[in-house]
Amino acid sequence: MQQPIRRALLSVSDKTGLEGFARNLSQMGVELLSTGGTQRVLTEAGIPVTGVAEYTGFPEMMNGRVKTLHPKVHGGILALRDNPEHVSDMEEHGIEGIDLVVVNLYPFEATVAQEGVSRAEAIEQIDIGGPSMVRSAAKNHAHVGIVTDPADYGRVLDELQKRGGALSDELRAELAFKAYALTARYDGAISRWLFEQDGAEHDGDSAFPSGFSMGGVKAMDLRYGENPHQKAAFYTTGAAGEPSVAEAEVLGGKALSFNNIVDLDAALALAKEFKEPFVCVIKHTNPCGAAVHEDIEAALEEAWSGDPISAFGSVLAFTRPVNLASAQFLVDGNRFVEAIIAPSFDEDALDLLTHKPKWGRSVRLLACGEYGPASRNPREVEVKKVVGGFLLQERDLTAEGQDEFRVVTEVAPTTEQAAALAFANRIAKHVKSNAIVLTGPRTVFGVGAGQMSRVDSVRLAVSKAGDRSAGSVLASDAFFPFPDGVEVAMDAGVVALVEPGGSVRDDQIIAACDAARIPMVFSDARHFRH
Repeated sequence: MQQPIRRALLSVSDKTGLEGFARNLSQMGVELLSTGGTQRVLTEAGIPVTGVAEYTGFPEMMNGRVKTLHPKVHGGILALRDNPEHVSDMEEHGIEGIDLVVVNLYPFEATVAQEGVSRAEAIEQIDIGGPSMVRSAAKNHAHVGIVTDPADYGRVLDELQKRGGALSDELRAELAFKAYALTARYDGAISRWLFEQDGAEHDGDSAFPSGFSMGGVKAMDLRYGENPHQKAAFYTTGAAGEPSVAEAEVLGGKALSFNNIVDLDAALALAKEFKEPFVCVIKHTNPCGAAVHEDIEAALEEAWSGDPISAFGSVLAFTRPVNLASAQFLVDGNRFVEAIIAPSFDEDALDLLTHKPKWGRSVRLLACGEYGPASRNPREVEVKKVVGGFLLQERDLTAEGQDEFRVVTEVAPTTEQAAALAFANRIAKHVKSNAIVLTGPRTVFGVGAGQMSRVDSVRLAVSKAGDRSAGSVLASDAFFPFPDGVEVAMDAGVVALVEPGGSVRDDQIIAACDAARIPMVFSDARHFRH
């Protein structure tokens, strides 16, 4: 049977729920120790509290940098209560046992996510005493409870009341696990930030650090993973510095699934390429439709026309608020989508989508705030897990416009064709390799994705586009290795092409276009997406 908690140390940056929690502890007869701002809040609330400086006989100093780094604090936390030597040391040095530690950390991640934060300001938000106490308490969780999340205050109080002022072994172990997850994430965030500042100067001029850690906080358990037999959960890693699925507000619909989150992230990534009214239709992370238009509802209708069959059960992203006309288009006919992400939803559109039969019960609606090409955070890295390790890479945020295109054929594209090629190229960047996209000036007609040979991707895109292949332009995410893909495209009526170039057979590809008097431009930038 665990001994009741007699003494608690509270030192928190996030003071959510602090007063009520501390008052309940005090009413249970728990002596409270505290520091700095936490102590002031408790004192002003009339809750009995002893300052750590009074307990240790050593004042806070250096603008609060040194407060709890003292043997009477850490000895009181780390001492094994069932070890006679430890008990003797406590008695000899006047150390009182601290049975509960309530600590959350300086908001480093939130601080560095703010624009214009100086290096000195960020450094001051690196907590030292807090993580030290968290680690001490978590190490000694056999005897000490460690609470790092205000969301756990209620659970702790309930158990203290039910167990005569003690915490169970199970809850202390769970809280210790959560505490170490917090410090791991915290240290990882600091390490990554320091490397972003000047780490490459000290790490062989590498774009990546010699060590990399990434912590997360579980946002939700998911119904299952990619398949029903796989368990899954969604974790958030802190402020992304841009609108994201992780930080979006869920306004309605079923709980998000594993596949929903992956597709929503892909949809948002594509939509961020555009500042114009734009809608994309995503299926299995690939766009099956996308369009730019003066009106967002017209962009939706054009995007849906790209592949109406595949659009059923898709995920949508809007660059403008979802209005009533867009919502009405979706609920009419036999249309249905899994999820929608947009900057916001007009009130009447939200009302329709959340109350229409079939829609209201199912469709996930996420509002993520305004975004566009300028909202993307270049410091965010992409992480890919493999068995035994993981891969890091920079995000592909390049966006070649028609001014960067290099005409390699005898015939140059018209102004309209060049604009259409630039549109198609931006779409192709977000299609699984091998990627082929057929478009008009601002609408996707057909997509060939994920085929093992590029010519098969062309055939698939042409098949999807149907009659609209005639007069369309084509974008390829990588070079054509043989003329066959270009020939299939030209036979279907494609009138202009963009590809990166770089094949040993570029001359053959260009010659095929010249023979047909079809313009081709090189972007000189590959956009593989595996």
